[in-house]
Amino acid sequence: MTTPGRQLYMLSFDHRGSFKKDLMRIPGEPTHDERRRICALKMLIYEGFLRAIADGAPRASCAVLVDEEFGAAIARSARRANLTLAMPVERSGQDEFDFEFADHFGEHIQAFDPDYAKVLVRYNPDGDAEVNDRQAARLARLSEWLRRDDRKFLLELLVPATASQLAETGGDRGEYDRELRPALVIHAMARLQEVGVEPTIWKIEGLETREDCEGIVTQARAGGRDDVECVVLGRGENLERVAHWLRQAAPVDGYVGLAVGRTIWLDALSEHVSGRIDKDAAIDRISRNYRGMIDVYTSAAAGPPPVRHAPARQDQQ
Repeated sequence: MTTPGRQLYMLSFDHRGSFKKDLMRIPGEPTHDERRRICALKMLIYEGFLRAIADGAPRASCAVLVDEEFGAAIARSARRANLTLAMPVERSGQDEFDFEFADHFGEHIQAFDPDYAKVLVRYNPDGDAEVNDRQAARLARLSEWLRRDDRKFLLELLVPATASQLAETGGDRGEYDRELRPALVIHAMARLQEVGVEPTIWKIEGLETREDCEGIVTQARAGGRDDVECVVLGRGENLERVAHWLRQAAPVDGYVGLAVGRTIWLDALSEHVSGRIDKDAAIDRISRNYRGMIDVYTSAAAGPPPVRHAPARQDQQ
């Protein structure tokens, strides 16, 4: 778990498939030069992270989530600098979770020695039962391996709507998020816990109310799991939307921070790739966006300022 009382502000840029297709518009496998370009762009994000720390972001709480494929140099730099590091274990761009390096996943974790091994899984408890069972078995295997190797597990749980669930809301994904997803997330967590999936931290999609966040923590800590914690992921939404989610979660005991990616860096990188802004401007925007997310979270966690009553007038005493 994180150190008691410590928050975790994770800048996520472990994206691989979406980075190639959505940002770089690469239709197939990238060439050697395209790979170098992707690595350079990821290094630019990392420079934004470092600038944020230099400008006052709390170093002990800041963390990077970066992949081995395009961010190996960043991961090694973060480890040398004693920064908190998380790295993904899953194969990118797959609807069904599987290991990036098959049975050799443990060797890669040990080689880079991240603070957290991270998995993204799409798991709807009402979805395809066979797919769910296969994913749960793989997650349980990883969870047990990490426990035996005394390592921390960061599980990013996405609960996409099934066709019938979306039909229930008239095709309104916003209503699905508000009305159906919170209970489905709790159900998914319970199912995974039952088969031995034991994250150190659950990385949870943003929720609309504080009560929904409280329900998530209750399930995360069910059955004596008192040290388990949660963070908010950004899902690529705009800054205002993510800020709302952070304000709901931050005051809830058991939430300890955020793990936000595209919301912070995608626009800056897109403008840089298109030539509209230079490298330093992109780094500066990423730094400011990241620090802004941290400020939103810390302000909400601290709660509203105390009410200051005006002193009574002399004729009222």
